[in-house]
Amino acid sequence: MKDRVCEFECNIDDMTAEEIAFAAEMLMEAGAKDVQLTSIGMKKGRPGTLLTVMCADDEKAKDRIIGLIFRYTSTIGIREVISERYVLDRKNCRAETPYGEVNYKLVTGYGVTRYKIEYEDLARIAREQNISIGEARALAMPYVKESLGN
Repeated sequence: MKDRVCEFECNIDDMTAEEIAFAAEMLMEAGAKDVQLTSIGMKKGRPGTLLTVMCADDEKAKDRIIGLIFRYTSTIGIREVISERYVLDRKNCRAETPYGEVNYKLVTGYGVTRYKIEYEDLARIAREQNISIGEARALAMPYVKESLGN
């Protein structure tokens, strides 16, 4: 499948790490498809952050994200890049396990099928069983495979 997305970018050199992390969190909660924070060098040797925000390529979504970038960051300018991207089809699924229900994503397309248990469910199992995330995944995965008919 192919779709169009918009990426907004801005360079920031006058915000704390906490402020930038909060801005990224707010952008994700507002519907951004992805938010990336990249360390960069800026003029006069100052360290800075490149904020990249991906959103749907429609005017309503773009206007909302632009407003939030200006609200939650100190930037005075935002660059826009329109891209086409290839994406796998996604389906949110659930599997019953002895450790409770787990949610997982099933992705397919271009000859690929993959599935991955959601982090929150793995973390819950790990905490309840006092084990690592990897061990929780190993406990839950047979039930996910079973729900797929594997």
